[in-house]
Amino acid sequence: MAMERPDARLDTAAPAAEGRVIEAVGAPVDEAGRHYLRFDAFHRLLHGLLMLAFLGLAATGLPLLFSDEGWAARLARGFGGFAVAHLLHRVFASLLIAVFATHVGHVLHRVFVRKDLGVLWGPSSMVPQPRDFMELVRHFRWFVGLGPRPRFDHFTYWEKFDYWAVFWGMGIIGGSGLVLWFPVLFAKFLPGWLFNIALLIHGEEALLAVGFIFTIHFFNTHLRPEKFPVDRVIFTGRLTEQELREERLDEFDRLAREGRLAEFRTGPPTPALLATSSMVAAIAVPIGLFLVSMILYALLS
Repeated sequence: MAMERPDARLDTAAPAAEGRVIEAVGAPVDEAGRHYLRFDAFHRLLHGLLMLAFLGLAATGLPLLFSDEGWAARLARGFGGFAVAHLLHRVFASLLIAVFATHVGHVLHRVFVRKDLGVLWGPSSMVPQPRDFMELVRHFRWFVGLGPRPRFDHFTYWEKFDYWAVFWGMGIIGGSGLVLWFPVLFAKFLPGWLFNIALLIHGEEALLAVGFIFTIHFFNTHLRPEKFPVDRVIFTGRLTEQELREERLDEFDRLAREGRLAEFRTGPPTPALLATSSMVAAIAVPIGLFLVSMILYALLS
């Protein structure tokens, strides 16, 4: 699952840390070799921790939800038993809460301390805007051959959907999970029947989230033909000029008009970074597809 950020633009305060390229005046540059920074190190780290937390929650939560199934018992034994799986589930939940709180705190700092209102509106904002609806309509028209492919800017409508789905999940799945985690505390002011509802909501919404992330999100990000088997941008933070032109032509044109393309230019990802991204994807994608297959098996059986 990719959590998209409203401030994924380049932090120009630390150019050396992101491996910027300084071009000699008048020197020829191969456009195919140019790279642009899309995600800085802070947000790549947050996304990596989010991936770890979500994969851990899904892997430990499924055997707890389907504890009466034989496959669930075998999966739980892989963690050391149901008790250990339950403990790990809470550890991963704590990590997810910490990542979410860090992200929200960072956004609030940008708005109220740095006075960066671009978080709330504009091409680099995750707030849904009228152009997102128009891009959705044009995209579906393109799918059925009724129009040209739409031009996208920094964030697409489906990336914003993924982003706000995390907030929905934290409210519904996270809120119900906390009620189940601390029943004595919440029993002081909640009626008993709400705990049964919390248990139902927590399991059903979690299944929906796991199914969506490991199918729709995986396809949009990694499994579509032009990116298969992995889109490395969330791991390296970089994309080539060709990718920027093909996927986000409106962003490329906007930055070119504003004379700001050089601000985002950076060096190519190192071999170590490429190898690490491939290794992470080679682990995460099969685990996600395996968990989806287990959900389908459990529901059908």
